[in-house]
Amino acid sequence: MSQDSALLTPVTLGALSLPNRAIMAPLTRCRATVPGNVPNEMMRTYYRQRAGAGLIISEATQVVPEGQGYPATPGIHSDEQQAGWEMITRAVHDEGGRIVLQLWHVGRVSHSDFQPGGKLPVAPSAIAIDGEGYVPSGEKKPFETPRALETEEIPELVEAYARATERALAAGFDGVEVHAANGYLIDEFLRDGTNKRTDRYGGTLENRMRLLREVLAAVIRVAGAERTGVRISPLQPFNGMHDSDPWGTFSYVVRELNPFGLAYLHIAGMGEDAPGDAGPAFDLAELVPLFEGPVIRNYQYDQARAERDIEAGRAAAVAFGVPFIANPDLVERFRLDAPLNEPDTSTFYGGGEKGYIDYPTLDQA
Repeated sequence: MSQDSALLTPVTLGALSLPNRAIMAPLTRCRATVPGNVPNEMMRTYYRQRAGAGLIISEATQVVPEGQGYPATPGIHSDEQQAGWEMITRAVHDEGGRIVLQLWHVGRVSHSDFQPGGKLPVAPSAIAIDGEGYVPSGEKKPFETPRALETEEIPELVEAYARATERALAAGFDGVEVHAANGYLIDEFLRDGTNKRTDRYGGTLENRMRLLREVLAAVIRVAGAERTGVRISPLQPFNGMHDSDPWGTFSYVVRELNPFGLAYLHIAGMGEDAPGDAGPAFDLAELVPLFEGPVIRNYQYDQARAERDIEAGRAAAVAFGVPFIANPDLVERFRLDAPLNEPDTSTFYGGGEKGYIDYPTLDQA
């Protein structure tokens, strides 16, 4: 690759000074230690291997036990989990890397088998997802109709994000990313296909965004805006998501994020290739100029497309998912224009070291 590669130039996201613009996207891998959902030594190796990324965004990490919807996903609500993450951030920092924690609550994308006391999962409204979801064994069961959160429960939920942020910083993370994408709890509040509430958290755009606003205010109170990012996925149909007017909803959301002074906005592009499934489609690049800070773009990027979008101002940085799974030294491969390893999709979720920490670097290959 030429020496003037835009992807390999430094960029500043809030308080984060990055040596390059190739971000490691948040990637659920289902390899935490169970019981306890504790980050472990194998995860430490995995993240340390990928410390050459401009920034690592951790896999989605539940802020409360009720926020879990997949087997062996890590949390950030216990002392053991915090200690496990501290081992990981230290390893990443020792390699010269930077890492932020993605804060997660799956909302209705769960099952009573995951829930403390076997209770129903929670959501903005009591609307079930069609089809089946995971249970702790790794098997699938039909999704249940979730319980609508009571208005008076929401302040405690918001505070859970603040406590998780405190633990994340204590564990050595360089910041946090609020997960407001992919059909999970905050996204369920944002979109009118899943939010049928009649209280102050439903109805108007202002009301549907209220939970995200309150979560961001709580997180920023702890971490500062300069160490806080947020991820959205306006056209993501996954988990039964739909909105009657995605452009209207998310152009409003993006503009309303500006007063927070966030480190970055992370826009996930899933659904761009399945227009209409999540509502009337639009070009997600149209959201970029609405945000006054740096924008990370994500979804099916290769090196060449990333270069083009960064050079054209359609992104400040690009998050790569599958390429970072299969190439721990992805940035070095970009630098040398080297071929990439083929990913093994059968080992993406769950299992051991195979397909997780055994992908060869260029040196090893």
